[in-house]
Amino acid sequence: MSGAHDEHGGSDEYSTFGEHGERDERDVPGERGERGERDVHGERDEKNTDGGSEAYGGAGEPDPTPPRIPLPRASVEDGGRPLPAARPAAPLVLEHHVLTSLLGAWALAACSQEEATAVEEHLGECGACAEEALRLRDAVGLLQRPESLDLDPALRTRVLEGCLERRPPRIPVPEWATPYDAETARLDALLQDFGDSEWHAPVRLRWFGADGTASRRTTVAGVIAHLLTVDGLVGVSLGLPDPLGEITSPAPAPASRTEAYWRASHYPPTRAVRAPWREQSHALVRTVAFTGGTGGGSGRMPVSYGDFALPLRDAMLDRAFECWVHAEDIAEAVDYPYEPPSPRHLNRMIDLAARMLPGVLAERRRAGLAAPAGGRRLVAAGEPGRSLRLEIEGSGGGEWLIPLDSPAAVGSAEHEVAHVALDGVEFCRLAAGHVPPAEAAAGQVGDREAIRDVLFAAASLSRM
Repeated sequence: MSGAHDEHGGSDEYSTFGEHGERDERDVPGERGERGERDVHGERDEKNTDGGSEAYGGAGEPDPTPPRIPLPRASVEDGGRPLPAARPAAPLVLEHHVLTSLLGAWALAACSQEEATAVEEHLGECGACAEEALRLRDAVGLLQRPESLDLDPALRTRVLEGCLERRPPRIPVPEWATPYDAETARLDALLQDFGDSEWHAPVRLRWFGADGTASRRTTVAGVIAHLLTVDGLVGVSLGLPDPLGEITSPAPAPASRTEAYWRASHYPPTRAVRAPWREQSHALVRTVAFTGGTGGGSGRMPVSYGDFALPLRDAMLDRAFECWVHAEDIAEAVDYPYEPPSPRHLNRMIDLAARMLPGVLAERRRAGLAAPAGGRRLVAAGEPGRSLRLEIEGSGGGEWLIPLDSPAAVGSAEHEVAHVALDGVEFCRLAAGHVPPAEAAAGQVGDREAIRDVLFAAASLSRM
C-alpha cells in the first residue's frame, strides 16, 4: 500500500513498499541518480549524478556499497609476515598386536608414513618383532627379481621393423647382419654411463679347452679391447683398417691378436677403447650393407680366424654371439642384469652352433677326444647316417638333427640314436664355455656315448 503523494511537492519520506514490506525504489525519481551507477569492475559511474562527487550523496561521505567483485587478497609471503609454524603431527600410537599385523605390509613398503614410523620405532624395542621383520624383508627380496633398466631386446627390432615398413631403406642391412647390429648397440648402451671404477672392474673370460675349463683375467676395458681385435678379423676381410695397426701378432687367431694388443698397451685399456670399438662396429654394418651382393648375395665370402674360416654371414653371427656373451661377463662384473637377445636372433645363433657341431665333433675324434667311428658303417657325403636329435627349448628354440659319423653326412630321423633337450640360454652358455659339459642341465635319452661327445663338442666351440 503506497503513501500519499502531492503532485507538486512530494513528501519528506517518500517511498513505496511491496507486498512483503520491502522498500521499492523503482518509482523514486533521482535517487539512483544521486547514488550513481557502478560498472562491472566495481567502479562508480558518474553519468547520472547531479553534480555529486565520489562521495555518497555529494556530502563527502565514503561510499558504503562494497564492490561487486572483491579485490585479490595479498599472500602471506608478499605481506612480509612470518609464515605460521607447522604443527608436528602427533605420533601414531598402536597396540602391540596391531603393530605385529603391520609387519608384512611394512616389509612390502605398503604402510603409510605414520604406520611405518610407528612400526620402526617398535622394532627398536621389541626383539621378537625385529627378528620377524628381518625374516619378512629377506623373503620379499627373494620374491622380487631384480629387473633390468634396459628395454626389451625385442623392442628395438619391432621399432626398426615398423620404421622400415613406413620408409624402406635405400641400402638395407642384410638380415644376417642384424643380430650383430643389435647386440653391439645393446652393449654400447650398457657402457655409456660407466665410470672409471666400472671400466676397471675385474672380469674373468672363460672358455672350454682341450684340457677342460680355461680362463683369463682382465677388466671391462680389456673385454672391449678383445672384441675390437677379434671383430677386426671381419673388418680386414672386408677391406677395413686393422685395429692392431702396427702391432704384430704371432698368429692371426683371436687369442693371439688379443694378447698382442694387451701387451702393446703401455697402460691397461681404459674407457678410450670404447670409441674405436663402436666406430668399427658401425663400419662393419655399413660395409656389409653396401657389399651385400658379395659372394652371390648370401655373404659367402670367407673370413679367416687363423686355424679355421667362416662365411661372412656366419662370421657376423659369430661376432653377435661373442658380443652378447661378453656383455653378460661385463654385466656380471658390475652386478647389473642383462637380458638374452631377442628370440629371432637367439635362434640364428643356436642354428650356427648346431651347424658347426659335426665339424667340431670330427676334429675331436681325430684328436682322440671323442669316441671313434670304427666298426660302424662309413657314410658317404650327402647320405643319411647316425644322428642325435638336439632339442632346444624356450626362447629361440627348435630341433636339429646332428650327424655323428661324418660332417658331410645328413642328419636323419630314421637313424636317430639319441635325444638331448636343453634350454636355449643354457645351450648358448654351454657353447660359450661358461657351463662345463658334465654340469649342463640337459635331458638325455639314448646312446650315452653319443650324447657325451655332442655335449663336449658344443663346449669346444668356445674360445677366448
